[in-house]
Amino acid sequence: MANGVFEIPVKKIDGTATTLQTYKGKVMLVVNTASKCGLTPQYEGLESLAKVYRAKGLEVLGFPSNEFMGQEPGSNAEIQEFCSTAFKVSFPLFEKIHVKGGPDQHPLYKELTTAQPKSTSKPGSDFASKLAAYGQTPKLPNDVLWNFEKFLVGRNGEIIGRFAPDLEPNDSVLVAAIEKALSDDT
Repeated sequence: MANGVFEIPVKKIDGTATTLQTYKGKVMLVVNTASKCGLTPQYEGLESLAKVYRAKGLEVLGFPSNEFMGQEPGSNAEIQEFCSTAFKVSFPLFEKIHVKGGPDQHPLYKELTTAQPKSTSKPGSDFASKLAAYGQTPKLPNDVLWNFEKFLVGRNGEIIGRFAPDLEPNDSVLVAAIEKALSDDT
């Protein structure tokens, strides 16, 4: 099962078909992204993580999704342009996909959410309650909560962590998990 994540078909933001096999042996931080979200400034933190840890084997992978109040309405080309221009994103971006559970859920996110059904939240966070106040609650117990939820995948394809959307990329909890994953030889 651990290696299954590498075989799942995905498409780069330019439409090129591929798999995550390219990243086998690296630690991956898989993030569902959006350009018009209050959390969009996290692109800056994600880019910083990518730059700081790329040489040690980290790959940040962005998967845009328009499932949360239509906060990623652009085409793939518009998303790529926005990320490049507004945040100087150099990490790989992929085509817009469905991350929520159900028949349209992308197989990658089915694998991620099945392996890690609950996310680690920011200490003292009431993010889920804030979303609920706007009528935004997950339909399934392991559903992605919102844009910028992060999944940490080890070098061997094991899905080792899931982090809530409001846990910033530079949060010590996430950074410690990344550093531990990078220090593992498996």
